[in-house]
Amino acid sequence: MSNKLQASEIKVMNVLWREGECTAKHVSDVMTAAYGWNINTTYTLIKRCINKGAIQRQEPNFRCRALVSRETVQRAETEELIDRFYDGSAGSLCAALLGRERLSPEQIERLKQIVRDWD
Repeated sequence: MSNKLQASEIKVMNVLWREGECTAKHVSDVMTAAYGWNINTTYTLIKRCINKGAIQRQEPNFRCRALVSRETVQRAETEELIDRFYDGSAGSLCAALLGRERLSPEQIERLKQIVRDWD
């Protein structure tokens, strides 16, 4: 993928990640129902994603397929967030997130397991 995806482009990608390969018309219908977007807005965003290498267009019927996974985009976005706001410290991000709400014993145990698995 050549460029970072914008928030509106990620909304388009979410349809493909959730539903798999589908027509641009279907993506447009989903965006209209969810956000009130018109077909031209959705098609413009699909074309931007194609230009960025995130979506592949296939014929017939302007079928769209995601070329990047949700996990890849999430990882890149998380790294940018850590670099921009937490001086590259994942620990500072975790501390900020954990300070927002009280965790259940199950959530605490899950976090402990994640940390153990890093070793």
